Amino acid sequence: MLKVYNSLTQKKEKFVPLTDKKVRMYVCGITAYDSCHLGHARAAIAFDVVYRYLKFLGFQVDYIRNYTDIDDKIINRSKESGMPWKELTGRYIKEYQEDMQSLNVLPPTREPRATEHIPHMTKAIQKLIENKMAYASQTGVYYSVRSFKDYGKLSHKKIEELESGARIEIDETKKDPLDFALWKKAKPGEPEWESPWGKGRPGWHIECSAMSTEYLGQPFDIHGGGRDLIFPHHENEIAQAEGACAKSFCKYFLHNGFVNIDAEKMSKSKKNFKTIKEVIAERDAEVVRYFLISAHYGSPIDFTDRNMKDARAALDRYYLLQQRLSALPDFKSSKVAKAESGVEKELADSLKNLPKRFQEAMDEDFNTAGALGGLFETIRLFNKYLDSLQGKNPPFASWAKSEWEKHQKVFQDVLGVFVSKPETYFERLKKIHAKVHRVDVALIEKKIEERRQARHAKDFKLGDEIRNELLKMGVEIKDKPDGTTEWHLR
Repeated sequence: MLKVYNSLTQKKEKFVPLTDKKVRMYVCGITAYDSCHLGHARAAIAFDVVYRYLKFLGFQVDYIRNYTDIDDKIINRSKESGMPWKELTGRYIKEYQEDMQSLNVLPPTREPRATEHIPHMTKAIQKLIENKMAYASQTGVYYSVRSFKDYGKLSHKKIEELESGARIEIDETKKDPLDFALWKKAKPGEPEWESPWGKGRPGWHIECSAMSTEYLGQPFDIHGGGRDLIFPHHENEIAQAEGACAKSFCKYFLHNGFVNIDAEKMSKSKKNFKTIKEVIAERDAEVVRYFLISAHYGSPIDFTDRNMKDARAALDRYYLLQQRLSALPDFKSSKVAKAESGVEKELADSLKNLPKRFQEAMDEDFNTAGALGGLFETIRLFNKYLDSLQGKNPPFASWAKSEWEKHQKVFQDVLGVFVSKPETYFERLKKIHAKVHRVDVALIEKKIEERRQARHAKDFKLGDEIRNELLKMGVEIKDKPDGTTEWHLR
C-alpha cells in the first residue's frame, strides 16, 4: 500500500485517490523568464518519478504542470533585455522542454500557460468578490485573507504570524497588509487583458487555482511543488479555490526539498546556481538525474563535487556489470537453474526479492534512495558471484543474467535511469571529461595500445608502468577476457 507524506496534515498517510484507479495531479511549473537551474530540475524529476510510479501501480494519471508566462519578473526581464515578453517566455519554455528531454522527464498530460487562461481567472475572481472574499480597489482586486477562516492550514502558522513571512506589497488601497493581488490594473507599457475591473493582468497565485480546477476539478488528488511554495503560493491557492467553491481544494500536498550549495538553497536571488544545461554539459544528464533521485525527494540534497562523483561511480558500477553480463550466454532452458554454492544462493535470493524490495521502498513515500539501495546490493552480490566463476559459464550464471534483465525494465521505467547501452554511457563520459578537463583521449587510447603490445610481448613491467601512468591521468582500465581493455575516467 502506497503511503505519502502530506504537508497538509504533516504526517504520512495511506494514498487513497478520490476516484478508484484514477489520480489527478497538479504540479507548479516554471516562471519563464530565465534559464532553469538544478533546483527546477529536482522538482521536475521528483514529480516525474511520482507520475511514473503511479502509472506502474496501474493508476490512470492526469498530470498537469503549468507555465507562468506573465508576471513581474517576466515584465522586468523583457524591459532589461529589450525582448518582447511573448518571445522571452517562448524562448525559455522551449529551453526548459529541451532540458526535460535531456533529463528523461516524461511530458505531463497537459502543460497549460497562464496567458491562455485569463477568462478562467477572471471568472474565479468574480466569484470571490460575490462571496465577499475579495474586493476591488483603485489598483486592482485583492483577496481578503482574514475572510478565510482556515488561512494558514498548510503552512501551520497562525494568521498573526504570517504577516512577517508574506511577500507584502506596499499598497495604500489594500484593506489589510496580508491581502494579496488577484488582478493588477495595467501600467503604461505592460501587457494587459480586458476584465470587469479594467485592463490589467492576473496576480501570480490565481493562475494555479484557476488552471488546476479547470483541468482536474475540485477537489483533486495531489498538488506538488518545491517547499518554498508552501507559503504563500500554495496557501493562497487553497484560500482562493476554497473561497470561490466552498469545497476542499486538494487531498494531498507533496513538496520536494531544496538543492543546496554550501548549505544554502540554490536560487537565482542568491546567485549561487548552475543552469541545467551547464551541469549536464559538465556531468552528463543521466548522472545528474541519478544524483537527484539518490536522496528522498522530500529531503534537501547537496550539490558538491564529491556527491556528483559518487553518483557517477554508482552508474559506473551498474554499467560495468552490464558489460560483464554481456559476455554470458542467454538463458535458453524453461527450468529454473538450481543454486548450489553459498554465493549462488545469496544471489538467487537477492534477485528473487529485488522486485519486492523495490516496491516496498517506493511505497514508503516514493523512497528512491531505498529502491536504489536494494538494486546495488544485488549488483554487489552479482559481481561477487561473477568473480567466483573464473571463466566458467554454468547454467546458473545464464539464469541469473536472465532474471536480472527481467527486473531492469521496472527500474528504467519508474526511475528513468539505467536507460543507456554501456558503451554509449562510457563514451559520453569520455567526451565530457575530455572537454571539461582537457583530457587527450587520443593519447589515452595510444597508451592503452602500447600497454597491450607490451603485455603481448610479456613485458609486464612496462605494462604496469603504463597502467600507473594512466592512473595518474585519472584513467582506470579493465582487461576483458577477450583481450580488449575498457577504460573510464575516475
